[in-house]
Amino acid sequence: MTTYQYIAKDKNGQTLSGRMEASSEQEVAELLHKKGLVIVSVREVRLKGSIAMHRPIKADDIVIFSRQLSTMIDAGIPLVQALEILSEQIENKALRDIVVKVRQDIEGGLTFPDALNKHPKVFSELFINMARAGEASGSLDEILDRLALYLEKASSLVRKVRSALIYPIVVVVIAVLITGVLLLKVVPAFKGIFEMLGGRLPLPTLILIWISDLLRKFFLFLLAFLVLLIFVFRKYLKTKKGRYKLDAFKLRLPVLGPLFCKVAIAKFCRTFSTLVKSGVPILNALDIVANTAGNKVIEEVVLGCHQAVRSGEPIAQPLSRGDIFPPMAWRMIGVGEKTGQLEKMLSKVADFYEEQVDSAVAGLTSVIEPIVIGFLGIVIGGIVISLFLPVFKISELVTR
Repeated sequence: MTTYQYIAKDKNGQTLSGRMEASSEQEVAELLHKKGLVIVSVREVRLKGSIAMHRPIKADDIVIFSRQLSTMIDAGIPLVQALEILSEQIENKALRDIVVKVRQDIEGGLTFPDALNKHPKVFSELFINMARAGEASGSLDEILDRLALYLEKASSLVRKVRSALIYPIVVVVIAVLITGVLLLKVVPAFKGIFEMLGGRLPLPTLILIWISDLLRKFFLFLLAFLVLLIFVFRKYLKTKKGRYKLDAFKLRLPVLGPLFCKVAIAKFCRTFSTLVKSGVPILNALDIVANTAGNKVIEEVVLGCHQAVRSGEPIAQPLSRGDIFPPMAWRMIGVGEKTGQLEKMLSKVADFYEEQVDSAVAGLTSVIEPIVIGFLGIVIGGIVISLFLPVFKISELVTR
């Protein structure tokens, strides 16, 4: 038997709610109808202690939800009914449960944005504020469609950067593992052979054996120190100062820094453009953009821009003061602001920098590949050569 939560109305129009054990939702509906109740909703309840393996809610799930809801509202289906239909066909169980709760909250008297606001881990501040603007302007279907387009572009941008970084990270991790095996297992075996043969070992081989002995002797201490270092570093990154320093360091990196900067500018312009086009006030839009920037350095710049705009300055002026936004970006934003086409100019800047990210990712792959191969050759090749130098020396002595 499964426990179900139901909401129903009696003959007097009063709302009743409760729980009932039954084998299916259909059985619950039949039992409620026999009592003369009109069903509003019926949903399965997960009791504490039961194991519920939910697939995490991804950006793609929110994109599909936004598009489907936009299509239904555009077709004239009331919001509550559209949410009820969606709750029956959404594949992700976690998102389906949230959509059911949102519908129930709307039926209880909350507005759509306020109902979404009860689930901040799923619906971002950007999503909620755009939904609020769409509901106020009567164009919720257009806003939701615009949100889906924005989320698709943002998700695509993140995937491109991650795909460029996965290859070198995987190769470096494999190189570290191979180096560790060589130092902990292979070098000690060769050391025993060298001791049996006697003679003076070459300097590179002596250094390699010393490193291997040191690593084997203090391996547990080094491992514990590394774990502690990672723990302290993660704690530090949770502080405002730590996160700011890391984000500033990422923007100053020789190869990856310009890529991270272009991604941040593209995200800023795309988010700002989407909010302005949706009718969100400029100051509110800047607040949202700052909170969704994903980089503390960019966030500080945008918050400074917010204060400057509040004081009466144009948007482009505070953006031009730092070294984050290049002249082309803030000049185009300034032109858009003067001509009343801010949203259009922001969209063009976002398009330009997204194309720049595509080119940078392609170039980054071609640059990183030889660097990684060189790194592998120097580290692993150096270890192998150091191991075989004594063998070559012995071979020369035997030949003579």
